[in-house]
Amino acid sequence: MKCCGVYFACKDCHAALADHPIEVWPESEWGQKAILCGACDIELSIREYMGSGYACPACQAAFNPKCRNHYEFYFEGREPLDRRG
Repeated sequence: MKCCGVYFACKDCHAALADHPIEVWPESEWGQKAILCGACDIELSIREYMGSGYACPACQAAFNPKCRNHYEFYFEGREPLDRRG
């Protein structure tokens, strides 16, 4: 998470365990390592994650495609796909 530098599985886990609100990653910082593959522990930048096709580029483990429904909570300027015209 941008706000605390700790990896959480999701926004709800952060809400349950952290004592502060989530901060979204501004697009100007999408080169930062901010995503952790749960299968191989490689760290990815947000840009690498966004371009991954929902699979880890290192181990090919699938990322949860439903995470994109929550991008607005993590990444500046990203709305869930079902809200885009």
